[in-house]
Amino acid sequence: MPLMNTLRRRWDCLKRHVPTDRTIYVDNKPSPSESPDVAIHTHQHYPNNRVVSSKYTVWNFIPKNLFEQFRRIANFYFLCVGVIQLIIDSPVSPATSIAPLVFVVSVTAIKQGYEDWLRHKADNEVNNRNAFIVHNGKLTQVKAQNIKVGDIVKVKLNQGFPCDLVMLSSYDPEGKCYVQTANLDGETNLKTHFCVPETREFQKESDFKDLYATIECQQPIADLYKFVGRITIFNNNSDSVLKSLGPENILLRGARLKNTPFIYGCAIYTGPDTKMALNSKAKITKFSRVERGMNNYLIIFLVILLLEALVSTVLAYWYMNQDKIGDPWYVPGAKQSISAKNYYKKYHFLSIIMILYNYIIPISLYVTVEVQKFVGSLYLHWDLEMYDEDSDSATQANTSDLNEELGQVEYLFTDKTGTLTENDMQFRQCSINAIKYEEVGGHLHEMATQGGQSTPVLRLTPDIEEFLELLALCHTVRVDHHEATQTGASALYSHTGIGYEYQSSSPDEKAFVEACRRYGVVFHGTREDHLEVTFHGEMRRYKLLHVLEFDATRKRMSVIVQRENDEIVLLCKGAETAVLKLGISGEIDKTNQHIHDYAVLGLRTLALGKRVFTPKEYEKVDTILTEARSAMDKREEKLEEAFQAIERDLHILGATAVEDRLQDGVPETITTLRRAGIKVWVLTGDKEETAVNISYSAGHIHDGMEELRLTKASCTDHTTCGEEITKNIHRCQVLNSSNQQFVLIVDGFSLTFALGEHSEVFRELCQMCGAVLCCRMSPLQKAEVVKLMKIAKHTPVTAAIGDGANDVSMIQEAHVGLGIMGKEGRQAVRNSDYAFAKFRFLQRLLLVHGHYFYYRLATLVQYFFYKNVAFITMQLFFAFYSSFSQQSLLASFHLMFYNITMTSLPIFIYSLFEQHISQRDLIEKPQLYKEITKNKMLNKKNFLKWNALGLWHVFVFFFGVVFLFGNDVPLWPNGKMMGIWSFGTIAYTVCVITVNLKLCLETYFWPLPMFLAYVISGVGNISMTLVYTMIFWPPLIQTLQDYYKVYTTSLGCGTVWLCIVVLAVIALFPDIIIRVARDTGKKITESTKRRIHSESSVPLQPLSSNCTQKFITDQVPDNRSPVIKTRSITKTRL
Repeated sequence: MPLMNTLRRRWDCLKRHVPTDRTIYVDNKPSPSESPDVAIHTHQHYPNNRVVSSKYTVWNFIPKNLFEQFRRIANFYFLCVGVIQLIIDSPVSPATSIAPLVFVVSVTAIKQGYEDWLRHKADNEVNNRNAFIVHNGKLTQVKAQNIKVGDIVKVKLNQGFPCDLVMLSSYDPEGKCYVQTANLDGETNLKTHFCVPETREFQKESDFKDLYATIECQQPIADLYKFVGRITIFNNNSDSVLKSLGPENILLRGARLKNTPFIYGCAIYTGPDTKMALNSKAKITKFSRVERGMNNYLIIFLVILLLEALVSTVLAYWYMNQDKIGDPWYVPGAKQSISAKNYYKKYHFLSIIMILYNYIIPISLYVTVEVQKFVGSLYLHWDLEMYDEDSDSATQANTSDLNEELGQVEYLFTDKTGTLTENDMQFRQCSINAIKYEEVGGHLHEMATQGGQSTPVLRLTPDIEEFLELLALCHTVRVDHHEATQTGASALYSHTGIGYEYQSSSPDEKAFVEACRRYGVVFHGTREDHLEVTFHGEMRRYKLLHVLEFDATRKRMSVIVQRENDEIVLLCKGAETAVLKLGISGEIDKTNQHIHDYAVLGLRTLALGKRVFTPKEYEKVDTILTEARSAMDKREEKLEEAFQAIERDLHILGATAVEDRLQDGVPETITTLRRAGIKVWVLTGDKEETAVNISYSAGHIHDGMEELRLTKASCTDHTTCGEEITKNIHRCQVLNSSNQQFVLIVDGFSLTFALGEHSEVFRELCQMCGAVLCCRMSPLQKAEVVKLMKIAKHTPVTAAIGDGANDVSMIQEAHVGLGIMGKEGRQAVRNSDYAFAKFRFLQRLLLVHGHYFYYRLATLVQYFFYKNVAFITMQLFFAFYSSFSQQSLLASFHLMFYNITMTSLPIFIYSLFEQHISQRDLIEKPQLYKEITKNKMLNKKNFLKWNALGLWHVFVFFFGVVFLFGNDVPLWPNGKMMGIWSFGTIAYTVCVITVNLKLCLETYFWPLPMFLAYVISGVGNISMTLVYTMIFWPPLIQTLQDYYKVYTTSLGCGTVWLCIVVLAVIALFPDIIIRVARDTGKKITESTKRRIHSESSVPLQPLSSNCTQKFITDQVPDNRSPVIKTRSITKTRL
């Protein structure tokens, strides 16, 4: 123990300590008070800028690739079998196991090697790209891979950033630049980044000779939107200025400089430390039900193989120990010299038997499945019906491993905003100082209190002006100009703002700024740290002091500005639950009531407030924020505490209401998915009334459903939540016999209790409901709800679909993650398994592609196991006739090429083109989707059916040949009789023909490639066999020539041809009966349904336009306002 402790302490001393933060010396120059060598010593620990995305090198490709491939149980098994065949005296050539293994491994290695070569090629292109660095005031050209941490890098217009940089200065005097991050997050709109004011004066290379600065930042992390750091700039008199750094000061590798001639930046993360490299790691591997079932069946067949080998070994021992066998009369003294116990070593014998039977394991199954999945995923990209012309976006498959899982979805969890809706916000109404206003024809109108005609606002009152001032200032909108190509809109000016193109990551903020512009309040952008806004042509400049960024926890954002009269004010906007509770003055109650009214109409709402600071109050606020932003440890927690302390004592100004229109086809898609047996849950962060109204319009909740609620009004703690759940479960059980459907409405507050102590009963309640709506949820709660159903006892397959960063957690949690290419960035798309532009494409993705993917792959897997059972079981039957002598019935050629060529092409083409049901029927009859869910095609019943047919087929092949050609019956006119190789050849020929014909009986769709597959397979098989049997191979290739001309001689007999036809027909007779019964049953079922539908059809009277809307007021508790739900029979445009 003392020795171990000593060694452990020495090892800890040798390990390099990795600090939590890193200090970087700009231009590799230390501060005036430090040693000149300190920068070199510090920076040498950081990696170079060489990009390595490749997986292999020339030296490790073969061992590393082989190691990865032989981790698969099937490959490792055949490797062991091949090695055993080389060691022992095998009854068949070792090539029968080694050749197929080499083929499968080689194909996979070539594929992976080619992909890695492409990665090497791309890496070399990036690493050898020219870059420019500034050192000691001089510009030097270097290769990108030679950039080191601390170097000052110059990047020009339209160039990509070679590493992660802290921006030091820009061509723009304001220190701004515009960046496109499409390669990082898929967002094509430009983002504004800027440097700290103290370094933006360095405009030339020679200026940096006088720059002494250090950057302190955290160690590299993968989060693209998070950065914590600070920069210290030293003056000539050794004084220093400390400034905080955030994500807005960082230029990431992978992004591209736009609308700015050049920038200078200091390299902080290089090579593998860049955020782009850290995000290039593979996602968590997901496995489909088919793949798990395939692995289970593989284990079953391994057990069967072992049992067959053990039984054969035991019977061989028994047979060899018989007296008449152990002392043959024709070998004098054999009893004494040959003993079964000595001659047949049990392990040796068992190995030989396993070699004879090992072909029951389909080695080529995995490589066939991989190729089939890869090609299948391309179908999604090629499908023109899932192509969106507006965004020029085709469906994107980020993985091919889950294709078949698209046909197994039982629960769909969907976001609302941007997924069910367009996420194209339009300003519709607002509440200002308890007065309602609406937009009519691009102008602001005051709404009449009794529902009369609204009156236009001709002059901005102080209340309206203050309200619009907040909307025009409290945001992160960037101003672009269509004529700006070099410097952005900061150098251009438009009096009316018509030439401006507002860009924002928040559609709500863009809608607010555009609405202000229509009302004569124009936001012109930021100049010299001032926000410029004109009120009907009058310019006002507000000094931007601080921005309190939005986050999902606070659900609000604020800015602190200084007006021209030096008044300092905080402007805040956010969810009403996060803002109104902070109000101490203003029309809080009336504003809350107006927000409720807007939510009933399905509009998105925000509350607005302000706080005026005295000079002393602001001095304290500035100190708190500066200290929090400069902190290196726990900066987020300190900023959150600071924001909470500052955003309080608000004066409520009013509320906004914007419209988010439903996407086309959403009600039809949800209705179709429900008919397909898929339960749809809506998970949203919107308030309850808005979410309920949208759910009715989207068809998620339909007329006749009874609403069950678990909301803050009824669930105040764990106890009351449990009681409410129990009461609702009882309600569902009581009305279950009346076929009453239920919808469960839950808010985030109650969900906290439901997912805690009551998760089991809450899951039970959810399963009783036809629809579930969860509102006011956090991103983490979305993932928890998905997990709740994912781990249910019946293990349903879940899918989650969303378009924003707040949906990433649930997308990753679900079995299948789906991303919408929306307007909230591309984080959901990057983290999804499949991505597309519109929600309505989900219908085709699941009902058509998912159905085909699953049906084809399930048939492929079953067929592979079936054909190997029908093939290799002949060896087992023959063992009883050969006295378990280890003699093979089949030639090595047959064993080697049966799975590789003889039976592989037709099933592969089948798995790509089969359409057992037309695409039109799959869409029009969504209930067909129910027939394949729960992995029904790979259940025990179908598994036994396929393999029972395989056993029947091999029984006919083998014993049919025994019956027809037994007892030494001569088959040829010259009296020639059939030998063992002729016997095996005929049985093998019948097997290959029958197995391929069996696939014909499973095929419903016959395109040209399917015909060609059978033609190529038939001609190729005959040609290969003739080449093998008609050539007298040299001893180096084949030692024994027993198979010479056996094929042509056997098929030269008419009796053999009759035998092949008769046995194939007898073997396939049950399959023909099954096919006829299946098709007849389907037709009878369809005709019955059509007859019932026609008898029950009643002509419908057309609805008048006045009947398309109905408003229903529900009975609700007295302490709550009535909720009016708009239910649209036709497609609703809110």
